[in-house]
Amino acid sequence: MNPARRTLDPRAKLYLLLVANLMLFFHVGLATQIVMVVLFLLPLLAAARWRTALNFGVTYAVLTALGMLDPDALGLPWLHVVSALAVGVTMMLPCFITGAYTFTTTSASAFICAMRRMRVPEAVVIPCVVVIRFFPTIAEDYRQIRNAMALRGIASGGWGLVRHPAQSLEYILIPLLMNATNVAQDLSVAALTKGLGREGEHTSRTLIRMTVVDWLVMIVVTLPLALDIAGGVI
Repeated sequence: MNPARRTLDPRAKLYLLLVANLMLFFHVGLATQIVMVVLFLLPLLAAARWRTALNFGVTYAVLTALGMLDPDALGLPWLHVVSALAVGVTMMLPCFITGAYTFTTTSASAFICAMRRMRVPEAVVIPCVVVIRFFPTIAEDYRQIRNAMALRGIASGGWGLVRHPAQSLEYILIPLLMNATNVAQDLSVAALTKGLGREGEHTSRTLIRMTVVDWLVMIVVTLPLALDIAGGVI
């Protein structure tokens, strides 16, 4: 199988992201949420994003367990805050899962092609492309800053940021924020230089096509949400 086809069509990925946001909007039940999270993790596994899927799965399981705690029965009233935070993050986690899958497995060219197939205005396409390029660039800047800090013995190690919050703020957060504006501007100029803002019909060398698997995945993830909404209405 072609490695490029181990992931869904970009339009199917955007549909998964839409369904995840609808879950948050309709506040689905716990059983439906668990089923949907499992379904959202399967495309990550199919795309060989094993570590990402495992991290999301473990995080969801831990947060779900924390959200089901009974602080009053345990005699720990302060657990109400932890439980409430866990429930809130759990509700948003499907959006994080589908967002991570969509933006880590979709190239900018495939995303542009999909948006144009859906007749999305260029005023929307260009900012979306900038966003796709923005976060990987910022992540690379962060890794370079961390490597430079470790080389100088500043807040080195996994817990260095926690042990030295002031240094972390000075040497990591401030440079990243200062560089973020320049990165966004450079990416916008690069996108316009490549002709993304040109009027008229655009062509693309990237080929995308909705397959039976794409349609099947869209139907499967829609069913639990539709059944939960219908059960809530009846």
